[in-house]
Amino acid sequence: MAAPSGGVNCEEFAEFQELLKVMRTIDDRIVHELNTTVPTASFAGKIDASQTCKQLYESLMEAHASRDRVIKNCIAQTSSVVKHLREEREKNLDDLTLLKQLRKEQTKLKWMQSELNVEEVVKDRSLKVFNERCRIHFKPPKKE
Repeated sequence: MAAPSGGVNCEEFAEFQELLKVMRTIDDRIVHELNTTVPTASFAGKIDASQTCKQLYESLMEAHASRDRVIKNCIAQTSSVVKHLREEREKNLDDLTLLKQLRKEQTKLKWMQSELNVEEVVKDRSLKVFNERCRIHFKPPKKE
């Protein structure tokens, strides 16, 4: 699933996580998708498995790239906010509200950065399952 066209709300981490959850649907359902679209040996003649695997691979790559963009965009936005708050904090060391806001944004930034690690695990799992079922039908292009 591609990123929503209305943009992504990076302000609220819960909304950000919910969006990623929805965007990871293709990865969550890959086993089901492969079981229903890639034929076993007894049904091999009825469906073009190479085309089916190719389309699924392209969908996976598009979903991975889209999520990667969303995560990195939110990290960049939040990093910018943290930088701005740090600068403000240096000008006004006594402002506890500013300190609290800075800490909150720093925590959110760490959570967003951890989503990159989660994304790696999700991608690896999906590609492993994909390769197990599609390796004889479709060879993905080599990454440079």
